[in-house]
Amino acid sequence: MLSVFKQVHRIALALPLAAAFAHGAIAETVARYGISMADIPLTTGQPDRGAGAYQFTGHTIYDPLVAWESNIGTRPGKLVPGLATEWKSDPKDPKKWTFSLRKGVKFHDGSDFNADAVLWNLEKVLNDKSPQFDAKQSAQVRPRIPSIASYKKTGELTVEVITKDVDALFPYQLPWFLISSPAQWEKMDKDWAKVAFQPSGTGPFRLDKLVPRERAELVKNTGYWDTKRLAKTDRIILLPIPEALTRANALLSGQVDLIETPPPDVLEQLKKGGFRVVSNVTPHVWPYHFSTLPGSPWTDIRVRKAANLAINRDEVVKLLNGLATPAKGQIDASSPWFGKPAFDIKYDLPQAKALMAQAGYSKAKPLKAKVIIAQGGTGQMLSLPMNEYIQQSLAEIGISLEFEVVELENLYLHWRSGAKADMSAGKGISAINLGYVTSDPFYALTRFVDSRYIAPNGVNWGNFSDPKVDATVDKIRTTFDVKTQDALLASIHQTMVDQALMLWVVHDVNPHALSPKVKQFVQAQHWFQDLTTIGM
Repeated sequence: MLSVFKQVHRIALALPLAAAFAHGAIAETVARYGISMADIPLTTGQPDRGAGAYQFTGHTIYDPLVAWESNIGTRPGKLVPGLATEWKSDPKDPKKWTFSLRKGVKFHDGSDFNADAVLWNLEKVLNDKSPQFDAKQSAQVRPRIPSIASYKKTGELTVEVITKDVDALFPYQLPWFLISSPAQWEKMDKDWAKVAFQPSGTGPFRLDKLVPRERAELVKNTGYWDTKRLAKTDRIILLPIPEALTRANALLSGQVDLIETPPPDVLEQLKKGGFRVVSNVTPHVWPYHFSTLPGSPWTDIRVRKAANLAINRDEVVKLLNGLATPAKGQIDASSPWFGKPAFDIKYDLPQAKALMAQAGYSKAKPLKAKVIIAQGGTGQMLSLPMNEYIQQSLAEIGISLEFEVVELENLYLHWRSGAKADMSAGKGISAINLGYVTSDPFYALTRFVDSRYIAPNGVNWGNFSDPKVDATVDKIRTTFDVKTQDALLASIHQTMVDQALMLWVVHDVNPHALSPKVKQFVQAQHWFQDLTTIGM
């Protein structure tokens, strides 16, 4: 830990100690942000390192066609126009979607945003025969936009997308698809490795400097098309500091101005030192996702239910110093999609032991299972301490866990490959611990239970397949009435809970710690945070 702290100290000393002056008069405002990743996420257009990375090198440098409102803290966000001002499904052919594009938008390099740029970007991630295809970017976004079948330009500022099936939830997939400049790729010798250091999007920030595994410097795009979302800070410096205590030390010593995921045992010290700790309701859950493949130790529903009953979630919240809320399913009980599950997820050790006994296991004769987990990273909360707690708790009822500990991007590779892939099944891995964003119906529910999204077609990691559930998903896709959608989604969630498809532990509250220098920061009710709201 000490060596990491020294490295962060060297990085901080290398940063400007005094504010630079723009045009020799106005001082540049700078925010140094300690992020919980081991490296800067991909800067070429589609960030790696999970959903959390979109707030750092995604929605800062780039824009999607359909955006998610992430600069509001008093209510949940919603879908809003991005580079598309309007989108609609054809009533006569609901698989046909028309997107009207925003006029007058320029990429950072000065080239025009238009329909050709949208098609070029779709080809970049969906067509491996296209010259601009990038396997790295494709791996990140292809599973996030599984509905797209084809696309074409119908006007200079109009694009038509055909979905594989009728899919009323399709717009929810599009905040993940970001638009980069075709002209910049040409200028960089058609080399994505070069683009990484000089990318060009349409977003509220431009990338000024990139030092892999050390820092990225984002500068305000003064010509940003959305004047209501102009950055409040001239420069944001992202510093990867994966170890929580090292991040806190960097904040306490003045080397950074804000951090994500402060360690719980340092919260009081931070508050006494004049630092502000902020959090909010967050659509994000920390679960174990079970494999339901033949031979998996989790195929017995009694074992899955016992695991859920063996966890004292109040103690997990205490471990996190209150920075979490107990989970009773994939989503919060206040959600219209929660439904009325018959299985009540709570702490009931006697019942958990009884279920394990019925299944033929005990502390003397334990069931053995291997779980792949991350050493840390955005969205994983306090990965190692929390997993150790789960390990100890399940041991009490006769479940012996072995961990495969990997770096976060490696965990995502396993996740996208599915439980059946040799890298998982071949090594005896039967569960994966990965924080899930649960802000919309597709991301919270349908992608995990639809048999058509079993890897490599999506992220139904556990290979769950139920014809009745598939039929319900079909109804959701073909229903454009929100109340009817909500009722159907509630039935999906009931099934997930009653089948105990995951071990749900807690919902994150996405805590951040801010120095007194940070005068503004909107903590959104979302996993995405909008860095344009940071004001010094």
